[in-house]
Amino acid sequence: MRKLRTIEMNRLSVDEFKQAYKLPLVVVLDDVRSMYNIGSVFRTGDAFRIEAVYLCGVCATPPSTEIHKTALGAEDSVEWKYFPTALEAVEQLHRDGYEVYAVEQAEGSTMLHDFIPVSDRRYAVVMGNEVKGVHQEVIDQCDGCIEIPQFGTKHSMNVSVTTGIIIYNFAEYLML
Repeated sequence: MRKLRTIEMNRLSVDEFKQAYKLPLVVVLDDVRSMYNIGSVFRTGDAFRIEAVYLCGVCATPPSTEIHKTALGAEDSVEWKYFPTALEAVEQLHRDGYEVYAVEQAEGSTMLHDFIPVSDRRYAVVMGNEVKGVHQEVIDQCDGCIEIPQFGTKHSMNVSVTTGIIIYNFAEYLML
């Protein structure tokens, strides 16, 4: 078995990416402080061709050396918008016809393995701050909460890792 070289992978150009079909998913980052986490979300979003990343509150925005360090240029391919608050982003997404889910441990949340996206719908997921999670007022405006089962001693995972798991789950049902 031989590892492929980059040129052999036939990746899309940025222009081709922008024209290509997108996974009907927007990732909303609610006060995510780490620019490395933000960059990682862009890179994973590019890998699965999500529609956009919405950066909210204290989130840094491109151009940024720190975001670029982990995004590796995905901040140029994946569409993004900035909103002063995640609540404003959720309200806009609802007006645009999206179902919006917070990714959070909450009463009545749906475990990820029980959440099955439907192919004719558009979705958004709200990912929370590295310490405090998704703001309660944002959760209150979401259509529900998705929770990733965990079996260790910690009560949470890194936001960029969590986002990757969530995006993959949507891609598995809607693209793969």
